[in-house]
Amino acid sequence: MNPPPPKEKPDTLKDVDWSDFRDHIATAERDGRRKWVYPRKVSGRFFRWRTQFSWLLLLIMFAGPFITIRGNPLLMMNIVERKFVVLGQIFWPQDMIIFAIAALVALTSIVIFTAAFGRVWCGWACPQTVMMEMVFRKIEYALEGDAHAQRALNAAPWHVAKIAKKIFKHAIFYALSFLVGNVLLSYIIGWQQLYQIVTDPPAQHVVGLSFMIAFSLLFYGIFARFREQACTFICPYGRFQSVLLDENSIVVAYDHKRGEKRAPLKHSQKFGERKFAGLGDCVACNQCVAVCPTGIDIRNGTQMECVHCTACMDACDHVMNKVGSPLGLIRYASLNGIKRGERLRLTPRLMGYCVVLVALISLLAVMIFTRADVEATLLRAPGSMFQQMPDGHLSNLYTVRIINKTSREMAVELRLESPAGSLQVMGGKLIVPPQKLLENSLLVELDAAGIKSGTTPIVVGVYVGDKKIQNLKTAFIGPRN
Repeated sequence: MNPPPPKEKPDTLKDVDWSDFRDHIATAERDGRRKWVYPRKVSGRFFRWRTQFSWLLLLIMFAGPFITIRGNPLLMMNIVERKFVVLGQIFWPQDMIIFAIAALVALTSIVIFTAAFGRVWCGWACPQTVMMEMVFRKIEYALEGDAHAQRALNAAPWHVAKIAKKIFKHAIFYALSFLVGNVLLSYIIGWQQLYQIVTDPPAQHVVGLSFMIAFSLLFYGIFARFREQACTFICPYGRFQSVLLDENSIVVAYDHKRGEKRAPLKHSQKFGERKFAGLGDCVACNQCVAVCPTGIDIRNGTQMECVHCTACMDACDHVMNKVGSPLGLIRYASLNGIKRGERLRLTPRLMGYCVVLVALISLLAVMIFTRADVEATLLRAPGSMFQQMPDGHLSNLYTVRIINKTSREMAVELRLESPAGSLQVMGGKLIVPPQKLLENSLLVELDAAGIKSGTTPIVVGVYVGDKKIQNLKTAFIGPRN
């Protein structure tokens, strides 16, 4: 008896409709290899505005470590020392609830902004887009030329000129990555400490230098090789669009009602005659695809890979100017705006998001403005018991820890609020250095007659000058009746 013939393995490539953008990604060939994207240079009003805004963001990034507010950095995220400075305000691990509320405010803001305006953040303010399109891409254009010149250079055989040009470009890329890595490090340790490290002999900071070289290599790899894949594969923001966008969200959109049916513009044909032939304004020039940094065709509709960089809008407007058609075939618009001519409106969903955001901002403001500059904790000294004093009073030994959250020295006073008794700080006055933790011992004495049971609750007030900052509650241990 002959064995049954082996089942043929299904060829998944046969099921792929390569004419449908939903069946495959724009940056992959049919055999799975990466399809390198060569976006053409773009110019236009939106690109000029983006460039100006990007230079402002880059100026803030490079100048940020040197800007101080009341002697504190504008922004510092010192994870090692668990010290965070935002707009000159110092926050410590004890303020994590504030960070949690701030994170919720940021998340809700992103939800609202995305629901209303799509991925405008990605195209205009995301560090990945700003660095890639406004820094690294421009360097590449200056050294290797526009898209067609880059494509020809990469396809050409290796020769001295090509090797020299590639080495020079990648050397600049890595040097810039190393510079940016040091700037980001200054946001962690401060520019003063970074300057000290840079001016010291490298042998004194071998470990730190090794980490910086490795980080710079990672940074270089993202912008020299990984590029748009950071947006399409790594960043989860694009995948949130399916949940956050609706038919009223303003996105970079192709006006299919006006543009379809597409067809090239013939030399003998006047543009106004296209409507009588049943043709739309789109002349199928594919310039919107040629300038796209993620390689998609915006005419297929809103896609996860689109970062709203407006390059296709500028390219299309340029073509519309040439053929004498109105601008805005590709523009900022919503689905309802294209279909029905509706403007952005406040939907019930957006109103709900806004109510939540206002509530969170209010809570955050209250927590920041009522935040004390000094925070103290009071605990009984481990293993200690009550002591009976010669005058018959009973004493307990406590340990107090005081954190000074400011950048100035603070004189702190502790007072026994209740019950009646005395409090003595070991070593005299409590002077807490700036941004430091002070630990000390204190002795509390109570009249034995006023103690009704084994433990008596006591309250200690924490004062800075005449202002009470905090009440500390603990228990006083005495003899059992």
